[in-house]
Amino acid sequence: MPLFHELAAANYGGDEAGLICGYLFDASSGEPSLEVDSARAAQWLGAAAQAPTGAYLWLHFNLSHAQAERWLIRHAALPDTFYEALRDGLHSTRIERADDALVAVINDLHFEFGFEPSDISTLWIGVGPRLVVTARTKPLRSVDALRTAVKAGDAPRSTTELLEHLLRTQAEVLMNIVRDVTTRIDEIEDKQLAGRLDHKRVRLGAQRRLLVRLQRLLAPEPAALFRLLQRPPAWMTSNDADELRSATEEFSLVLHDMQALQERIKLLQEEIAANVNEDNNRSLFVLTVVTVLALPINIMAGLFGMNVGGIPLAEHKHGFWIVVAIIASFTGLAAWLALRKKR
Repeated sequence: MPLFHELAAANYGGDEAGLICGYLFDASSGEPSLEVDSARAAQWLGAAAQAPTGAYLWLHFNLSHAQAERWLIRHAALPDTFYEALRDGLHSTRIERADDALVAVINDLHFEFGFEPSDISTLWIGVGPRLVVTARTKPLRSVDALRTAVKAGDAPRSTTELLEHLLRTQAEVLMNIVRDVTTRIDEIEDKQLAGRLDHKRVRLGAQRRLLVRLQRLLAPEPAALFRLLQRPPAWMTSNDADELRSATEEFSLVLHDMQALQERIKLLQEEIAANVNEDNNRSLFVLTVVTVLALPINIMAGLFGMNVGGIPLAEHKHGFWIVVAIIASFTGLAAWLALRKKR
């Protein structure tokens, strides 16, 4: 594993509460985003009612840590629907209101994505007016990209804007995947047009399986968000709702591009299959012609090879050449019939 991947993986375990990273956002302070640990986060949540207007927390947890869920139950005022989503084991995408909060289950790519259909895991999200909680079992690309952006100075004004940034980051990650797959398909198509098939069908199948799995897991996400935005929570401003709708539309476009790429792979697979069938038919024809051409000599060899009396031309001084002429005549006739049928 490359060194930077080893370092990234080492930092993904979280602290004693399973908190991977936590940020306090407060636009009214001199430092719009401040990194916090689980102890500071618990203290802030206990006094959230006295916090400045617009201030909120983003906490990202590692659910593989035994203390993560316990800490959330003890300190985070999340609805029961969030914990039910953690425990039910279902990974289908959904975004719904629960009391005055939002609960989302979405799917994202692994941090070390290897273009395999299995390199996809679930991200659980709870969003309220003062708190955003994201939780996962394996390192994910979109959340890591959002975390990097926050470290670089990006400070969303509200919890809804943070969710919108996460969706846009997810769309960018997917767009990069679509670009990479498109590049691979271009290379396969160029080699296929040049007549070098090799194992392209196997590689095409792997790319198509990846896109189909992504499409199946991610396609419900825009529809769920659009349904949510028909009746948003009271704390979500109209501007935030519009930005979230815009991010959802952008995500929908990426899914459309992904579907178009699936169709392109399907057509390329069909073209390669047609070429393979044509090559097989050509090989079978050659084999058939060879069999037909060998038929006269096999029949003659069988007849003259019998150890019985009365074999014709056995005593004739030119018998061999007469038999050769007969075989050549019948072979030429068989070749003419076979090639005429092909034409």
